[in-house]
Amino acid sequence: VQLVESGGGLAQPGGSLRLSCAASGFTFSNYLMNWYRQTPGKARERVAGISKGGGIINYAGSVKGRFTISRDDAKNTVYLQMNSLKPEDTAVYYCNTYLNWNDYWGQGTQVTVSS
Repeated sequence: VQLVESGGGLAQPGGSLRLSCAASGFTFSNYLMNWYRQTPGKARERVAGISKGGGIINYAGSVKGRFTISRDDAKNTVYLQMNSLKPEDTAVYYCNTYLNWNDYWGQGTQVTVSS
């Protein structure tokens, strides 16, 4: 199982970024996919999740209405569109899935929101 995030960077408050997570090594379309984020000294926070098939989506309250998770099973990729970014969105963002009784994580991508 391999998860590779990309798309992080520096954005201004109110700006947008789109994160991507390319998955391999498992049947991507069969699994729930999540985005988490973490800041130093804090626990990792689940930001959004999308079910197999994309029919069930949920968000943390702090990002609802601003972030959109989606998946493209043909490309084995999950996305996180982040709009109206705030400084408190600054974190390392991780892609995650759970299969065969194990959590799998990507290496993370840094998102910094600052003027």
